Amino acid sequence: MSAGTARQRAIGKALTALLPAVPYSDSEPIRAAAQAPHMKTLPPSVAVWLATVAHIRHVHTDYDALRDEGYDKDSARFFVLDAVNAKLTEWRATRLLEADEEEGV
Repeated sequence: MSAGTARQRAIGKALTALLPAVPYSDSEPIRAAAQAPHMKTLPPSVAVWLATVAHIRHVHTDYDALRDEGYDKDSARFFVLDAVNAKLTEWRATRLLEADEEEGV
C-alpha cells in the first residue's frame, strides 16, 4: 500500500504541524482542500493554511450568513475574525489570522 505522493505527505506534515489538535472530522476536509488542483502551485504549508482558514470560516463561523445578508467579503471576514482565531486556538494552531493579513501569506 502506498503512503501517498510526496505532496500528500508534505500536506499531512504541514497539517499536523499547524493544527496539532484538529479533529479528524475537520482535518480531512482541510487536507482535501489543500490537495485541490488550484492549490498545486503553492507550497504545502501555504495550501494548508488557506484551506484551514476557508474551512473554519465556512463551517465554524457566521461568514456565509453574513454574506447572505449582504455584507461584502471584507466586512464579513472582519466580523468573523475572532471566531476564526478562537477555533485556531482550540486546535492549538501555531499561528493566528491577523486582521490586516493577506490570506496567501
